Amino acid sequence: MTNLAVSNSSTSTSVAASTTAASPTSSSGSAASLTQSNFLQLLTAQLKYQSPTSPADPTQMASEFAAISTVNGINALNSKLSTLSTSTGAAQIAQASSLVGKQVAVTGNTLIAGSNGTADGAFSLSGGTKNTMITIINPDGSIASTLNLGALPAGQQSFSWTGGAPGTNYTYNVSAVDTAGAAVSVAPYTVYTVQGVNLSSTSPTLNVAGSANTIPVSSIQTVLGSSS
Repeated sequence: MTNLAVSNSSTSTSVAASTTAASPTSSSGSAASLTQSNFLQLLTAQLKYQSPTSPADPTQMASEFAAISTVNGINALNSKLSTLSTSTGAAQIAQASSLVGKQVAVTGNTLIAGSNGTADGAFSLSGGTKNTMITIINPDGSIASTLNLGALPAGQQSFSWTGGAPGTNYTYNVSAVDTAGAAVSVAPYTVYTVQGVNLSSTSPTLNVAGSANTIPVSSIQTVLGSSS
């Protein structure tokens, strides 16, 4: 009995020494630093120096294998998500850059007069109209002008007004009726000319003429084309 006790003590010492040698990072006390290679070294040492009277529990070993497989799977998934995020960011920047120099429409009813006094607007009709009137309103609330666009089909429409003061922001209202005289629903848009791309936030936004604020790409309802 005494000899067996000594043998077991010696074996335990050997296991501890081998485990320490097989896992140089274990001295830090951080399990997060262990890799799959470290795990296999530890497992090999455990099997090599296990006590014949108390061998390793197969159930526990299976759980350890499952745990290291789960960690590896999570690490691989995180790596793929990081790559996907980088690719998505690059795609967003490319999409935003392609809009520079073009006119884009967002929800709103502001008319922005350019350097030549021309203001462009756009709206969407829920149905065809017999008559469509645009009322343009000055910053002080008075009426600046009216435009009669006549009959229009359903869908997106656009217009230009040349009587504005350069650099001034106006508003407008659309009044539309169908052949029966019933009102047709209108969704007005504010038209901006894209001047550049802003990358200071998490997602790229657009610098536009006539506004000190940038606009997110996701707010764009439609792209009208190149600015005149």
